[in-house]
Formats: sequence, C-alpha cells, structure tokens
Amino acid sequence: MQRTYGFISADDHVQEHPEVWQQRMSRARWGDRIPHLVDGEDGCQVWVVDGQRVPLVGPANVGALLADRGAHPRRWDEVPAAAYDPQARLKAMDADGVDVSVLYPTVSGLAGETLGCITDPELELACVQAYNDYLIDEWAAASDRFVPQCIVPIGPVGTTVAEIQRSVARGHRGVVYPAIPMHTRDLPHVNEPEYDAIWATCQELGVPLCLHAGFSSKVQLPVFEGLSPKLADALQALTRPAASVFAVTNMLLSRILMRFPGLQVIFGESALGWGPFLLEYADHQFEQDHVYLEGYDLKPSELFKRQCYLTGWYDPVGVHARYIPPERILWTTNFPTATSTWPTSQTFINEAMAGVDSEARNLILWGNAARLYRL
Repeated sequence: MQRTYGFISADDHVQEHPEVWQQRMSRARWGDRIPHLVDGEDGCQVWVVDGQRVPLVGPANVGALLADRGAHPRRWDEVPAAAYDPQARLKAMDADGVDVSVLYPTVSGLAGETLGCITDPELELACVQAYNDYLIDEWAAASDRFVPQCIVPIGPVGTTVAEIQRSVARGHRGVVYPAIPMHTRDLPHVNEPEYDAIWATCQELGVPLCLHAGFSSKVQLPVFEGLSPKLADALQALTRPAASVFAVTNMLLSRILMRFPGLQVIFGESALGWGPFLLEYADHQFEQDHVYLEGYDLKPSELFKRQCYLTGWYDPVGVHARYIPPERILWTTNFPTATSTWPTSQTFINEAMAGVDSEARNLILWGNAARLYRL
C-alpha cells in the first residue's frame, strides 16, 4: 500500500448509482421492488425500495461537493461524479490528502438499515448481494486505495453469516451492521444468543464489526415539522453522532465483548466528545452495581480499550486522551456528506492534533485503520 499522505479516511460513503440494482437484479423477477429513483410530487427524484420511500432528501447525500452545503441535488444528473465514480473519487482524495478511503453505503442505509427493513428475505438478500458485488467489482477493482465493507441481510442469522463469509472471501474487509436491528423489523433483541453466530464469524474472520451512527431514527431527536429543510438537516447531523451512545453502552454492558474478546467494534461517525463522559460514568455505575455485574472481568472502559474504536473528524484529540487512548481512535473526512472536512481535511487534522505527539498522530491517521483492515 503506497503511503503518500499518511492518512486513511476510515468512514467515507459511496453514493450508490441507480444501476447498482437495475443492472444486477432480475427485472423480470422483482419488477419495481428493486431500489430505483422516481419523480416526487415536486419533481425532485427520490429513492424507493420495495414500494417504500427511502428517508433520503433527493437522490444523493453529497453536501460537501455542492457550493451550498445545505442544498441537495434534485435529480441524478446533478450529482457530482466524485460521489459515485471511483476515478473521480480518487482525484477528490488526492485534493484532500487522503491515501485510502474506507467505504460505507448511503442509499442502503448508513448502517445497511434501509435494506434491512425489507421483510421479504429473498429480496433483501438479492439487494444486499448486488451492493456488495458492486463495491468489489467497481470500487475495489478500480484501486486498492478503496477498502470495501459489506452490508448484510439482517436475518435470518444463518443467511447473515453466509453473506459475511461470501463477501469476505470476495475481498470485503469489514462488516457494516445496524446496532439496533430490532428497529428495522420484528426481530429478537440484539443481545440474544441468536446473534452470537454473527459476532463469532467476524471474530473468526478477523474483520471489524462497524456500527455506523444513524442506524435508527428512533434513537434520534425527531425533526420538528416547522423547521426549514436546512435546519432539519443540521439537527439530524448534530444528533446522529450522539446516538452512538446507545450502541456503545449496549456493547459495553451486554456481555457481547466478554464472550467474544477478539471482536473489534468500530463506531462510525461517532465523534469523540461524548466518549469520556460515557466511559467515566459507565465505570462509576459498574463500581456501584458490581454485585449485579458478576462475571465481568473488566470494567467498561477496559473493555472499550481492548475492543472498541471511536471515529473523529473535527474533534480536539488531546483533551479526550485521558479516557480514549490514540490506539482506539480512527479519523475520517466523512466524505461526501455536508459535515465533511473535504477539501481542507489537512487543516482540520492539524488543528485537532495540536499537542498530540507524532506516534499517537500516526496511530490515529494510519496505524489503527491499517491494522484493522490488514492493509
């Protein structure tokens, strides 16, 4: 892996092209149930999957590439190529000083939750496999500077495991999963033993489990209907990272990490600022309730430091270092969303890393992601 800039952006997004599903799924079998764009009442194109509108404003989420970051393309032909074309994306990466980009989805759901809402298991699997194959065939094949991560069918668990195995065999290096799958449809609680096969498979294959913020609208503050579209977007952008509190807390207290000590868990688009509070309070609660938490060999903060990663893109690192060591921080540009630091990510990095020594900086910007994704 050529290292020019010393930066692996650990949480960027592919904007799926309409042809991802149109060309890779049987039109004769699935018809209009295939993910596709339709014209809305106001002429703005929207995505529809299995008859349900995707909760995405317009055809793409590409604010960083627009003159007005609060705007949205209204039609697909207005979407900048760097969002969906690998060669154009490489140029955007070079302009921002990024060596490698770790890829998450957009239309499929930031954590794969949109396709997870499909109640027909055969259709869900077909949509998931079309996306996963597209990522390998068109992005990973274009350059080793792209790190593909598979999404998975939410259930049944046997199908989930089989798709992880198939995708990793094809070259995927991480598994994107919604932290609260029960919010997609009627499923057992994520802490039930039915899911153990998923955690065991990730552990066995040595691929990280990636729980991206935005996995469920039910744990975010609802948008007040009187807000303008720009203010609504801002509210969602503010509350989305904080929603990772639910995912981190569950991982620390559910015994999943205790049962699977080799499982590495990434919290995408999490930010860092709330992390010290959560870990400090979790340890306090652990000490107060230790009688009820028998069987825990490690405190929550110790479990975190063994198996978890937060992802920053603007946060001042030094002030959080007491609780979140550099070995447990990843960094990103969050491209091409409106909150992305592109095209001035190097400026943001220098400000965020003020006072951080070169060894720690290298871990955050390169070493941690390189180890996780076996680069």
